[in-house]
Amino acid sequence: MRVRPAPKVAVPVMHHRWAHITFLHWRYPAETLRAMLPGGLEVETFDGAAWVGMTPFRMDDVRPPGVPALPWLSRFPETNVRTYVRDGRGRSGIWFFSLDAGRLAAALGGRAGYWLPYFWSDMSVHVDGTRWWYRSRRRLPGRPGARGDVRIEVGAELTGPDRDDLASFLTDRYRLFTVVAGRLAAAEVEHAPWPLHEARLCGLDQTLLHAAGLPGPGADPVVHASPGVDVRVGMWSW
Repeated sequence: MRVRPAPKVAVPVMHHRWAHITFLHWRYPAETLRAMLPGGLEVETFDGAAWVGMTPFRMDDVRPPGVPALPWLSRFPETNVRTYVRDGRGRSGIWFFSLDAGRLAAALGGRAGYWLPYFWSDMSVHVDGTRWWYRSRRRLPGRPGARGDVRIEVGAELTGPDRDDLASFLTDRYRLFTVVAGRLAAAEVEHAPWPLHEARLCGLDQTLLHAAGLPGPGADPVVHASPGVDVRVGMWSW
């Protein structure tokens, strides 16, 4: 499958690097997710199923345009729970059920300034060659304790035919959706195509899907990994 080109973000509101990211994905019935979406969005399916992703990674060099990255504030772990949707104009994108961040300031800013369901969590990312570990324990808001612990072994890079249609469907995503003041909004995200790798799941202990209101997945996840990409995020538009 040809990698879809990313849109160009002419005026970014944030710069990031999404580093050492693991993509865990499970099949779900589309009807299960449809009731969890706002008006104006429809579940996007692949091979007859909707897909829910859990993506632990590390945010690096987080900063607004023209501002240098701060050593402590600009680097922290994050884990997202998300699904894939299409709006009434036929545009594909991501809908977030939750975003856990390892910095309180990032969680507060994400909620107040970007209208996304951020949570403050105790988190860590550890990388030792091809072995990557993630740990997450939710703090605030709401009931604390939702966890997301993942261990993987990173394998060969996926190139050419090894990068199949499913991998592209799950990872080539360049638009975010949210609801701002009762209205559906979208933001463009610009980055290079993910350098994807095979990955083997070595350990998983998570309750983030349940905390998001999702039923437990009925099978093992599909797993991919990436060393990361540099990202430019645009402002919400209607």
